[in-house]
Amino acid sequence: MLEGAKLIGAGAATIALAGAAVGIGNVFSSLIHSVARNPSLAKQLFGYAILGFALTEAIALFALMMAFLILFVFRSHKKS
Repeated sequence: MLEGAKLIGAGAATIALAGAAVGIGNVFSSLIHSVARNPSLAKQLFGYAILGFALTEAIALFALMMAFLILFVFRSHKKS
């Protein structure tokens, strides 16, 4: 039973990866729209977009790390 709960917990932790993908899409979509409105600020806006990408990707990496921790570090002690 504990093994099944671990799998469910790891699956729930990976839901954050989908949210991070949507967040990264929003960051670059906003960059494209902003550059289309004001091309002279493209260099400055790109720096902000990379910062937003890095912060959003960090959340995805934390979620992936949690899923791996749940699966491989927290071992259940079976009674023999």
